[in-house]
Amino acid sequence: MSELRLASLASGGKDSLYAAWLCETHGWPVDLLLTLVPEDPDAMLFHTPNLDLVPLIAEAWGKPCRRVPVPGTGEGREEEALGRALAEVRDQGLRGITVGAIGSSYQWSRFWRAARRAGVEVFAPLWRSTSRAVVEEEVRAGLDVRIVQVANEALGETLLGGRLDAALLGKLDALGGSGRGFDVAGEGGDYETLVVDAPFFSSRLEAVRSHVERRGGQARWVVDEAHLRRKTFRG
Repeated sequence: MSELRLASLASGGKDSLYAAWLCETHGWPVDLLLTLVPEDPDAMLFHTPNLDLVPLIAEAWGKPCRRVPVPGTGEGREEEALGRALAEVRDQGLRGITVGAIGSSYQWSRFWRAARRAGVEVFAPLWRSTSRAVVEEEVRAGLDVRIVQVANEALGETLLGGRLDAALLGKLDALGGSGRGFDVAGEGGDYETLVVDAPFFSSRLEAVRSHVERRGGQARWVVDEAHLRRKTFRG
């Protein structure tokens, strides 16, 4: 039987990268980071902040990266673009796609439908886990996760650029328990993230220049310039 090889639907955020890494630890190699790049900044299916940094993340992990534009607006256009991208993955000989979905039936149903049409399998190792358990696992695994967008009135823009660690997770618990509910993992877009380092990276992503953009009820930390700094591993 041939080895099961996968692509990762990767945004640079914590859940997509952690899901891909979990698949690798279970013996399912991830050969490609696949990034859908929407024209619409308010895309329904896809993460949009700092997508231009995914090639650097891919380099840090030692993976090739493919960026696929998503022209137009609306979920129909988004699903069409996803289907075309997955068909290309299939034609490349990869048999499945990893996704970081946790509890969004909206996302899951559309990923699954596009994958079924393209003839590839979907691997979602975080699916139906509790949000807090997922974030705890990601922190414990050593991911250096930064908050890059907030879109919930309970979350102030002072969080932007901050590291999602045990202390910040406790703060999110307190905010969520104050009656201003949001998903502690950011599921549904309450907040978005960027992974700047992980134990499986050979280099660390460092922001050189950045600024904050505000639009509607959102605030976004935009990295204008970044580079990789090689890590030194001690034997």
